[in-house]
Amino acid sequence: MIEADKPCAPARPKRRHAAERSAAMRTIIKAPIHVYRRFISPIKPPTCRFYPSCSAYALEAIDKHGPLRGSWLAAKRICRCHPFHPGGIDYVPPTREELARRPTAPLDSPSGDSV
Repeated sequence: MIEADKPCAPARPKRRHAAERSAAMRTIIKAPIHVYRRFISPIKPPTCRFYPSCSAYALEAIDKHGPLRGSWLAAKRICRCHPFHPGGIDYVPPTREELARRPTAPLDSPSGDSV
């Protein structure tokens, strides 16, 4: 048999890059949250203890921190949502990159005055 007569092996599917997999996982994880916000949340009375709401917090946490850590932050937030917690403003924490970019303030004022 000549080389050209050999049947070709099927091409292997290309592997997705990590960013593509992460984007796909974010979409999959965020889908039930969107369903909840669209169909279930309008039926319930507004009783949210926090700002932003838990579903908005979850969507932002997944976008900001990725599917794994964002889901963990959302689960922790939902566990705090009970009648014995005072609630209040609770924003998604900054990423490590955002913390690294934040300028550090000097401990003492330039005039030397103590507080």
